[in-house]
Order: sequence, then structure tokens, then C-alpha cells
Amino acid sequence: MSDILSGQFFPILALVSAALAVALLAVSLWLLLQFRQIKRDLSTLFSGKKATDLEEILLAQKASIAELDREVQELYDVAERLYRLGQESIHKTEILRFNPFKEVGGNQSFTVALLNGKNTGFVLSSLHTREGTRIYSKPVVNGAEVKEYPLTAEEKQTVATAARKYSEIFTEKKPTV
Repeated sequence: MSDILSGQFFPILALVSAALAVALLAVSLWLLLQFRQIKRDLSTLFSGKKATDLEEILLAQKASIAELDREVQELYDVAERLYRLGQESIHKTEILRFNPFKEVGGNQSFTVALLNGKNTGFVLSSLHTREGTRIYSKPVVNGAEVKEYPLTAEEKQTVATAARKYSEIFTEKKPTV
């Protein structure tokens, strides 16, 4: 107790109080900077939004994501229908002109292959002679001839060339989400 009365305690108390005040001021400044950073982040998060709290924004985002999911599913369904339509539509075509008779006439005969995505369709052939023109139609299933209607060499060549067209697009893969 004599130290308190001697007067040496008050300068030490003042020095400790000043150090404590400086430390509290530094902590207050750091907290102020942190508060400003959080306020800036929240203003960025809430910018353009009418919501006043985070829960409202999250619920709005959930509804937005559900709507986007529905739209993606709709696009998937459209892609699936287009894929099936592409498999059934005739789009692989090839034409070959040839001369069936050696040293007589020109390349006035032809064969046309018309195939879908599964290489199924038909071959239309025309044989031109002096007496007239004959037209033949033969079915093609999965890129191969039907036994009842055998294909000529020119028809097989035309079918093979047509079947190779777009083959990388129409593999048996279906669109995935």
C-alpha cells in the first residue's frame, strides 16, 4: 500500500491504461475495416435485388434453378425427338452414273441411294438402252441388300458411299443431360 501512496503507482497505471487504449483503438480500427468489407460484399450480393435478407435471395435462386432445370429438361426432350426424327428421315443420299454396256453409249444409267440414319431406305436404278430406259427400286435394310432383291455392284457401291455420310453423327448414342 505504501507504493500506491508513494506516487509511483499512478505513472505505471497511466502507462498501462495508455497501452490498453492503443490496443483497443487498433482492434476497433480492424473491426471497422472488417465491417466495411462485409458491408461491401453484402451490397454486391444484394445489388439489383429487392430482397432484404439472404433467405429471400436463396429462395429466389432456388426457384430460378428449378425453372432452369425445367427448361433444360424441355431441351433434352426436344433433342431426343430430333434425334429420333433424324434417325427416320432420309438424308444420306448418293448418286452414281455409270455405263452398263462396254464401248456403247455414255454414262446415262444411274443409281441413287436414299437412306435414313439407320441406313435403311431404297436404291433407285435406271438402265438406259437404245430400246428404252428401265427403272428399278430395291429396298435396303441396315445398309445391306434384301435377299429377294440383290443389289448390283454399282448399287452396293452407292449404298456404301451414302451409308458413310454423317455416320459420326448418327451413332447409336442418344443425347444425355
